[in-house]
Amino acid sequence: MPTEQSGTARPIRPAPGALLLCRAAPESVAPAARLLREDMLLVPAGEEWSVLVPGGGPWADGGEPVDRVLTGWAVALAVGSPWPVLALWWDPDRAGFTLAAGFRRPVGYVWLANGTPAGEDEAMRTFAARLGLDPVLDMQSLEGLTRADAAADARTRMRGLLAVLTRAGVALPDGLTPGESAERLQSAARTRPHLGLGERTGPRDALRAQLDAVEGGRLGPWLPWAHGPRSRALALAQIAAGLPLALWGLRRRSGGWLAAGTVLLAHGALGLAYDAVRPLD
Repeated sequence: MPTEQSGTARPIRPAPGALLLCRAAPESVAPAARLLREDMLLVPAGEEWSVLVPGGGPWADGGEPVDRVLTGWAVALAVGSPWPVLALWWDPDRAGFTLAAGFRRPVGYVWLANGTPAGEDEAMRTFAARLGLDPVLDMQSLEGLTRADAAADARTRMRGLLAVLTRAGVALPDGLTPGESAERLQSAARTRPHLGLGERTGPRDALRAQLDAVEGGRLGPWLPWAHGPRSRALALAQIAAGLPLALWGLRRRSGGWLAAGTVLLAHGALGLAYDAVRPLD
């Protein structure tokens, strides 16, 4: 009878996992990240970067795909923030990234498990431009990740991407390695100075976190304390964009997109109700 023994080692299929890189210090990221109300650890990842390490609940046991969850979270974090959010994700079949920045359409790229590129070259160029990467040196390295290479699987491609990001200041702590499970990533994060963001907060605390996150964002001049038509228009636009996102997330049981819609609705509602809630401070 045939046995499992073979002269060729079987490749290890990674468990689903993810990291959220934010181009900001932890103290700037924490208020916005708390609004997601998810089990995450926040760890410094370079002088200008932080990394959020999710617990993996939404995609555990074959639930919602990890890429969909991470895209929704990245969009939710980037709304109204002056810093971009880069979601790195992987599962047994694929790996990839999604970059979210403000209200611009997210951009991303995907590799199959064996490293076969499954994205568009233009997406990689847009990615480099939005992060301000070197258009020659860094772009050459990124273009290499879009070409077929039988010796590079998806995990190797992700390491190549991170090598490019090190030139932009990213320095992931030891153990936060693409391909690891969410449990192992969180175990590694706990060995470093970190902040836990999984605690549940009441409506009052959530409102204060919302105020802190919005005030520190790029949209500050447009928001209610400006008392102008721009602030009201922005609030209405956020509600108009957030409501269909939240409903779509509910229908699809998509925690990531539900979070994105909820944050947009919260920003818009805050804008319209600012005069009533500000005295809480």
